[in-house]
Amino acid sequence: MNTASVALPTSPVKSVAVPEVSVVMPCLNEADTLEVCIKKAQTAFARSGIAGEVIVADNGSTDGSQAIGTRLGARVIPVSQRGYGNALMGGIAAARGRYVIMGDADDSYDFLELPKFVEKLREGYDLVQGCRLPGGGGTVKPGAMPFLHRWWGNPMFSFLVRRWFEAPQVHDVYCGLRGFTKDLYLKLDQRCTGMEFATEMIIKASVYEHRIAEVPITLHPDGRKSHAPHLKTFRDGWRTLRFFLLYAPRWLFLIPGVLLVLAGLVGYGLALPGVTFGPATFDAHTLLFASLAILCGYQSILFHIFAKTFAIGEGLLPEGRNMTRFFRIVNLERGLVAATILMLAGVTLLLLAVNQWRAAGFGALEYARTMRFVIPGVTATAVGFQTLLSSFFVSLLGMRRKL
Repeated sequence: MNTASVALPTSPVKSVAVPEVSVVMPCLNEADTLEVCIKKAQTAFARSGIAGEVIVADNGSTDGSQAIGTRLGARVIPVSQRGYGNALMGGIAAARGRYVIMGDADDSYDFLELPKFVEKLREGYDLVQGCRLPGGGGTVKPGAMPFLHRWWGNPMFSFLVRRWFEAPQVHDVYCGLRGFTKDLYLKLDQRCTGMEFATEMIIKASVYEHRIAEVPITLHPDGRKSHAPHLKTFRDGWRTLRFFLLYAPRWLFLIPGVLLVLAGLVGYGLALPGVTFGPATFDAHTLLFASLAILCGYQSILFHIFAKTFAIGEGLLPEGRNMTRFFRIVNLERGLVAATILMLAGVTLLLLAVNQWRAAGFGALEYARTMRFVIPGVTATAVGFQTLLSSFFVSLLGMRRKL
């Protein structure tokens, strides 16, 4: 355990009547380390004159963790629904302090560092994120973090959260030691009940433009002996990436869709006139591939609009200037007009192809020439029909339901 040079209290500490800070520790069979974590938090309160309470959010421990918390004067809150996020939600809901500091009860985080979080919160920050990595001034003790987590997973996801969600001052997105105001937590309306709870908090706080700060901390080796850590590298990594993608429809749908449409248009520019480069001739087959790119790309762009509209309606994402401008320009009626024009253009091209067939006595046709009418005609008709249906669907998604 990380107990060096620490004078810990030997008797239970009474909870204050009106705490300023609530320390919430999710707990699932943490008897090995829970006591030292609680005592460190209480010591930090006493040394810094902080009116605080410790809450143990117990997620169904069977090793006597509840009795340890009660004996030391912590408030033990039973949370029946399993999951890291569920445990934290239960503990935070019971918190009485204006500020909440959450941290794992495995003694990897040093709760004596609590005052630096409280200081930043008192300065007016809504979320204060701990940073264990050297990139943000933190320290990782030998053996405290797996190689892949330290050098690949955590830096990569931290980069993505800064790039995709414009989260400032976040170099350690996975750090579970963080402080935030109770008001912020209530505003964020968090949904994730598992390990994604921590990253959801950062993403939502960032996209809604709340004030975020980062403080360096030291990560110590996990002090538990009776069982292995709850984290699963690849499972939790995939769950994080999945959550990032779901919360970033621009990167998941819009950008790939735009690139596909542009590639398709380039293909059309080469195939319609039958451009030849050396031995390569871009003909009807190129046109078919280009149409596939346009159809897939356009569908991806529509999914971006669907996802963003739904997320805004559910309060998952703010509307933002771009979407406000988009809906000011594009509405149901304009979408229907565009769909009608595209479908008429497509049907006209198809009728021209049928007329070519009629002129040939409904016999064999010149393949390359006819396909220059058929393929664009099919593509324009399909895009128009997609636009028709999507215009109604987006209007439906944009309706605010009364509960």
